[in-house]
Amino acid sequence: MATFLAVVDSGGFASAARQLNQSPPAVTRAVADLEERLGLRLLTRTTRVVRVTEAGARYAEDCRRILADIDEAEAAAAGSHATPRGTLHLTAPAMFGRLHVTPIVVSYLQAFPEVDVECLFVDRVVNVVEEGLDIAVRIGELPDSSLQAVRVGGVRRVLVAAPSYLSAHGVPQRPEDLSQHLLISASGISPVADWRFNDHGKPLMIRTQPRLRTTTNDSAIAAAVAGLGITRLMSYQAADAVRSGALQLLLEDYETAPLPVHLVHHEGRRVTQKVRAFIDLAVERLRANPAVQ
Repeated sequence: MATFLAVVDSGGFASAARQLNQSPPAVTRAVADLEERLGLRLLTRTTRVVRVTEAGARYAEDCRRILADIDEAEAAAAGSHATPRGTLHLTAPAMFGRLHVTPIVVSYLQAFPEVDVECLFVDRVVNVVEEGLDIAVRIGELPDSSLQAVRVGGVRRVLVAAPSYLSAHGVPQRPEDLSQHLLISASGISPVADWRFNDHGKPLMIRTQPRLRTTTNDSAIAAAVAGLGITRLMSYQAADAVRSGALQLLLEDYETAPLPVHLVHHEGRRVTQKVRAFIDLAVERLRANPAVQ
């Protein structure tokens, strides 16, 4: 059942094999044996895709409930619902992880000595199921999935520049004015040359010609603070520099809608104690954090 669900959730035999640390033939045989035992086809296979049949979808839901009941019984017998233990695997965007997740992880580890944590802080969308993660911080609208999500806040896309730059080059009054300014593009938020704005309820797209393109938000912030030009970041990334006066917010009336921040996990209502304890702590901390609201 667990092997079958891994194939369903990851969308293929090879990805399920990686998740389970098994060989693809072993996973294929396990599902084939299950289908033979049940006397029905659970999956349809082609050379490029694996799809769940109608009967397979119903069976998958039953498997989830049965396996969750088993996990619950074993956890109760072992007493793991009383004390979090094991290794927690989580992911978040690199800068968000450094600034806002790491302090929570430190407090979590200090509170629960029987838990270890492995953090994957990268600026890409990580497949929670395929890469064996417990929790993911997601910034942006979530696609439909079987994952559970708890909203903890929202962040804005903001334009910022140093006061020294604005004194020398002037303050843009409308997005169209950006064509007359030196721009810094950070791939973490603006990998393409189009910057989108909200012009009093109407979408507005500005094609930019950045003077500097960089792959990290930290370097974009450093260049902006040095007075090179205007850059576009997430509000939490620029918060410290704005608070100190090193950077100044621009064109706030033209910002697009804030992006939601969620904690995502896939354990449903029978979440393990190590995951529940982290979610409870993270929700409390992030919802109280002004940079994420």
